[in-house]
Amino acid sequence: MAREFILFSRMGKTEPNSNSLHDAGRLDIVHECIVSSLFFSHGLRRNVTFHAILNGPPNPPQHIQLNGEALYDVRTDIETWQQILKKILAGKSHPGITKDKTGFETLVKTKAQTHQIYVLEEDGKQIDNLTFSNDSLFILGDHVGLPKKAETYALRFGEKVSLGKQPYLAASCITIINYLLDQKITNGS
Repeated sequence: MAREFILFSRMGKTEPNSNSLHDAGRLDIVHECIVSSLFFSHGLRRNVTFHAILNGPPNPPQHIQLNGEALYDVRTDIETWQQILKKILAGKSHPGITKDKTGFETLVKTKAQTHQIYVLEEDGKQIDNLTFSNDSLFILGDHVGLPKKAETYALRFGEKVSLGKQPYLAASCITIINYLLDQKITNGS
């Protein structure tokens, strides 16, 4: 079961000149979500694609896409990802990672043609009661949350789903979703 995640980063800086991922508009949250999306213990999830839409200064939007099938030469530590993200934002390449100027709305509209879209929100349908398609895409916001305008746009193509009334960190949401989808595959449902 292929799956994709889109993280909307309101403040993620779009230039490579920060001393830390935290100081780069909370790109540390992007790092945490990358790790939760793509990594097993001692391995990579080859069936996952992760998208980060960075909307911080100086040149938004920047769309960074990580393809688990093609990704290599990576670890989970923050230093590795600080180097990789700086390199990508500087316009250099890394296996399995691309960067372009695609904005959130364009990405969602394109993905809606081939994927079932789910927007994470506490007041959505309970996720454990849903049946997922083979090509599910989950949209979530960073620590500030998904902007209302972006959420409204995404809901034109999908539906709200919830992990419960308790808000979780974005990376934790991704871990829970991966777990639930892994269970559905294992149990054949």
